[in-house]
Amino acid sequence: MTIKNKTITQGFIIAGLMNLSVLILSRFFTNSTIPEFDPDVMSNFGLLMIVLWGLAYMSIAKNYYKVKWLVGIFVAEKFIYGYVWVKWILNNNISDVYKKDTMAGIFYSLYGINDWIFFVFFLLVFIKIFKMTNNS
Repeated sequence: MTIKNKTITQGFIIAGLMNLSVLILSRFFTNSTIPEFDPDVMSNFGLLMIVLWGLAYMSIAKNYYKVKWLVGIFVAEKFIYGYVWVKWILNNNISDVYKKDTMAGIFYSLYGINDWIFFVFFLLVFIKIFKMTNNS
């Protein structure tokens, strides 16, 4: 499977924008329900770090092929967040979050799905760059 460079650049931008959506769902870090349901990972500090990861994705969108190992780090980061989300979903009742706050419910419903999608995307990009740099 070949992914065009333009598509990859757009993928990095979309990944970043998805992370920046935390600003909306957390009401610019004023939504107390998100940190309440996962204070270790989704504290306001944790949410801020998600924003920074998003900015990192966007910062390399046009030059991703120059930073193979950073893309590899993105793969690991998305895997970790996806894994943490699966554990959270299996051990919590999402309807409890929705009862307290709809935007927090949306956040918890979607963040892991988003992370798994971009885990696959970053992995495919990493493999492409790895093959490209090892063949030259």
